[in-house]
Amino acid sequence: MAKLLPSAWEIPPAIRARLGREAGRQRAMLHEGHLLLVTHALPDPRLPGRKAAFFWRKPDGSWKAAGEASGGFGGLTTLLETYRVRVVALEEHLDRAKRAADFHEAIHAVSPVLRSARNLHRTLQEARDMVPADPALIVTRDLAYDIERTAELVANEAKAGLDFVVAQNAEAQAGHGAQIARSNHRLNLVVALFLPITALGSMLGMNLTHGLEGVAGPWLFWGAVALSFVVGFLLRAKIDVKEPGTS
Repeated sequence: MAKLLPSAWEIPPAIRARLGREAGRQRAMLHEGHLLLVTHALPDPRLPGRKAAFFWRKPDGSWKAAGEASGGFGGLTTLLETYRVRVVALEEHLDRAKRAADFHEAIHAVSPVLRSARNLHRTLQEARDMVPADPALIVTRDLAYDIERTAELVANEAKAGLDFVVAQNAEAQAGHGAQIARSNHRLNLVVALFLPITALGSMLGMNLTHGLEGVAGPWLFWGAVALSFVVGFLLRAKIDVKEPGTS
């Protein structure tokens, strides 16, 4: 427990006792006028775990920082600025997003930042309620809210953009499918029209005795052709009751 906070910090034992081996969630703790803020540095998706930054406000109003922060109260302002810069960069990246992969990347990048920024804002709100006489906490609380709100907007816009791209691709695929169905339907109409004459030609092309050799004149040939096309038109009309994709 002593490793989390500098041993030189004269923090009440009651606060130190509330710390475990790790920093844990972001939170504010107050005891006998001593305020301790347990916050997290900007999440790095490439690294596991969370890096903690501690801010101690003494009863006289002075601040000290440790962990991933330094410089007293200025370290808290710097921490918030890193969040703000990151969120602005994600917002600019989202403005250039066009493909589904771009929006998915934006969602993946902003999600941990939004989660951490939301908890940071809640922690500063708790600190503001615990020490209402410190105006500096109001400023940092409001800045944390702006960061959380911007990150939330980026996440929502990225999700909406991804949903739009998915719906747009689904609509395009549906249009292609309808076009293919219409093409197949027209091909079936052509096949239906010429199916009888094709079948008749195949039959007459067989070198078999059918009993009509030298008996019938040309009229039988043309009559069979005409009959085949009549059957083909009837079959085509039967298929072409309603073309797919039309209302």
